[in-house]
Amino acid sequence: MQAVLMAGGKGTRLWAVTDNKIPKPLVPFCGKTLIERLVETLVANRITQIVICVGYLGEQIVNLLSDGSRYGAKISYVREEAPLGTAGALYYAKEFIDSDFLLLNADLVADVDFERMLAFHRQKQAIATLFVHPNSHPYDSDIVLKDEHDRVLQFDFKENKRDCDYENCTNAGVVIFAPEVLERFTAPKKLALEKDVIAALLAEGKPVYAYASPEYVMDVGTPDRLESAQKAFESGRVAAGNLSHTQKAIFLDRDGTLNVFKGLITKPEQIELIAGVPEALAAMNASDYLALVVTNQPVIARGDCSKEMLALIHKRLYTLLGNAGCYVDDLIYCPHHPDSGYEGEVKELKVDCDCRKPKTGMIEVLVKKYHIDLSRSFFIGDTYRDVQTGANAGVKTILIPSGADVERERFNARADYVVKSLPEALALMGIRFNPEGME
Repeated sequence: MQAVLMAGGKGTRLWAVTDNKIPKPLVPFCGKTLIERLVETLVANRITQIVICVGYLGEQIVNLLSDGSRYGAKISYVREEAPLGTAGALYYAKEFIDSDFLLLNADLVADVDFERMLAFHRQKQAIATLFVHPNSHPYDSDIVLKDEHDRVLQFDFKENKRDCDYENCTNAGVVIFAPEVLERFTAPKKLALEKDVIAALLAEGKPVYAYASPEYVMDVGTPDRLESAQKAFESGRVAAGNLSHTQKAIFLDRDGTLNVFKGLITKPEQIELIAGVPEALAAMNASDYLALVVTNQPVIARGDCSKEMLALIHKRLYTLLGNAGCYVDDLIYCPHHPDSGYEGEVKELKVDCDCRKPKTGMIEVLVKKYHIDLSRSFFIGDTYRDVQTGANAGVKTILIPSGADVERERFNARADYVVKSLPEALALMGIRFNPEGME
């Protein structure tokens, strides 16, 4: 795979750092420059054919990187004589591209297993694959709307009025394109990547997919974000999050652990966050643990709730968390229930499955998806069913009794720790809890 870096912008939001004397990609970053770190990351991911689109003060970038040989890369350059937006310079870059290519801005701090993303792109036979992830401020981010198979339906841009709940699935500005996309660039004109290029592909029904990953990708276009990324890089968190490395995870139950237990939840308005949960999740988000929800939802098999309604329930959960400045990295549920006799039940879901807790099918899916090391992971829940699930999976278990556990006698597992709240659980795990630092 090849890569195209967009490095033509002025970076006005960083003029407090650049003093308008250097292009944004040359901002000092942990002993080098932003663009040097990005080139090194690409090479480490075996992407060595790189095209850089330069514009404002671009000769400084060319002078620094030269042909790329000292970084183990081959770098070619194209120049925007006039600003062409976030995609227009691809008109000039297309003469260098003959395969699937990665497009990203040169002011990103990122470390992604791009081979894994490329495999997803090719398995889906996509014309474009967007890197998406949850963040702590989805309310002012561009949201990607996708179906259950990860096919992108449309964008919900941050300037839109949002009067409904939504999935915290934000566009990170990293895209893999099939080379035929370049046929659309027939003249050098100003184009916005999402609104002009990807939106046109969607309108034509082309296969555009969303690749969801918790790996580190951050636009450092402001001084605050630049400082945050520097701290993450220096701590090793940026590199460690690459999914080629094993990850640590906190598996979380839903009802009674994140949201107030109210019996079987069948409507979005029943979701109410437990006090202290947003602050605790924000601390997890700032740590090197993934926050992954695994929940039994027998309401589907029982006929109490449709899959479409459950999706709305989870969108309410994502929205409440996002509004509070935190997120979960993923949520997976079991729709089955082994017992029959319910009015309106869904017969094909009345099975003794491998995913219903305390069985470990859901955890096994997440282990494969995120390369998780179970020996360094935890399960936190409010019932002994959760404790048994964690024990069956081979992770340490933390019980936060909610008073809702009516099945305690059915399970033999004993929790490694019993605490009163999620923040107390984090203290046991050595995760710094700092509610003052939430966005």
